[in-house]
Amino acid sequence: MVELFEQGMGCKAAASALGASRHAVQSLYRRFVLRGRLCLVEKPTKQQYSFEIKKEVVERHLAGETRMDLAREFGLSSDQLVKDWVRKWRKGGDEALIPKPKGRPKGSTAPKRLTEAEQLRRQIERLEAENAYLKKLRDLRNQGHA
Repeated sequence: MVELFEQGMGCKAAASALGASRHAVQSLYRRFVLRGRLCLVEKPTKQQYSFEIKKEVVERHLAGETRMDLAREFGLSSDQLVKDWVRKWRKGGDEALIPKPKGRPKGSTAPKRLTEAEQLRRQIERLEAENAYLKKLRDLRNQGHA
């Protein structure tokens, strides 16, 4: 696909030449325009961007700069990020662009250990349920043979 792009073929022509989905080819083509042959290289980790960078990109895009130019200038992996940030900003304002904390919230702890009495109570409940199930199964089998 990249070789076809390098020969000057557009995404529609490349998709029909290879019988591939136009949407998938268009996505790869946009990355090719942005990164060249490096569009095939996957980044090892997901990049996080600060609120300030996201806000500047959104403001400049709304002022008329293209998504592709902004993605190239800020080293974004795709111009789709600009589109997503603008959509989030329009829906939720500045707060929507603030990075969310990763992982478990601070202060969350591992579940506390059960006391021996609690473990025994749970085991009894499980065994009682198992016993009731087996009795019901026995009764259903006996009804079929009676």
